Amino acid sequence: MTRFKFLGEAKTMWFVFGIVAIVSAIMNIAWALTGRNPKWFRFISLSATALTLCGFYSINARWVINEDWSALMDVVPSTTTGLWRLTALSIIINGVTMFRKTER
Repeated sequence: MTRFKFLGEAKTMWFVFGIVAIVSAIMNIAWALTGRNPKWFRFISLSATALTLCGFYSINARWVINEDWSALMDVVPSTTTGLWRLTALSIIINGVTMFRKTER
């Protein structure tokens, strides 16, 4: 059976998207507090959150293809809860600025 080659860039893709999601969520809040429209930061944050989840799923799929069950048993249980919590937090943070009433 041919083994699927694991590229180094793919390992960190989900991490980079996660950092982008966090930074854009912070910028989203900062712009909302100053009274500016943070819609682009909100879009980037939610998109990067979705891409983080896709990147993590992609790594898991590669481990399944490679039949690397020990990696799956080691990583998936510990990170699944964290990904759920951070995704919910991202939705809440970005939702607060969307439904916040502006004072004019």
